[in-house]
Amino acid sequence: MKIILPVMLMALALPAVAQSHPTSDTDKAVPAYVTNAISDPARRADKADDSRRQMAAVMTFTGIKPGDKVLELVPGSGYWTRVFNAIVGPKGHVYTVWPNEFANKSYANWQKLVATPHFANVSLLKQPIAELDVPAQVDLVYTSQNYHDYHGRMDIVAFNKTVYEALKPGGLYVIIDHVASAGSGASDADTLHRIDPELVKKDVEAAGFIFGGANDALRNQDDPHTVSVSDDSVRGHTDQFIYRFRKPAQ
Repeated sequence: MKIILPVMLMALALPAVAQSHPTSDTDKAVPAYVTNAISDPARRADKADDSRRQMAAVMTFTGIKPGDKVLELVPGSGYWTRVFNAIVGPKGHVYTVWPNEFANKSYANWQKLVATPHFANVSLLKQPIAELDVPAQVDLVYTSQNYHDYHGRMDIVAFNKTVYEALKPGGLYVIIDHVASAGSGASDADTLHRIDPELVKKDVEAAGFIFGGANDALRNQDDPHTVSVSDDSVRGHTDQFIYRFRKPAQ
């Protein structure tokens, strides 16, 4: 199944809203298939970051399971992808989207990764940022620390509607990003690389999704929200929200 919906390149002006902290979902038991995937020898070099990045808690929150199809937006170094690959197994698939505008050194490394037999169920989709082209509907759409990069480069609600169409009924959309000051909207997206969580919630719900909860595993109350995420005072330890949205079952 091919899903294509062009998205008009334009900044979306939405009013700032007060930031709230939805009920957190952090204490679910970690499934054995997640634990086993985290121990995959192919991600040996990643394990040093698992505690800081709360790998087990995040994967559990996504609801991913063996046999699922996953769409990952801007996979970066492949830290999350290597676990997705191990969880879904040979009966599942991981589609990774590299927008043309974001291609860099990591992209060259990614071409090598998808050519490795161990990652035979990982596909590379390189395409314009404003046009999401997916071969089949998926169970999970996931993006970590990239939603703020999409914002302002296009009509973000229209983009989220393409995500909606890419998901199976009942499928989940999980977004992780760096927290910006309450009420700041997307004004810090290009400078501090942050975004107001309440704006993200408003964006995604406007596309038809139902908010399905938050996870506080990556929250950090000592982050002032007023410095760049690359600032030495917060680098690697920014305050991050994890939101889960659900496409209604039909």
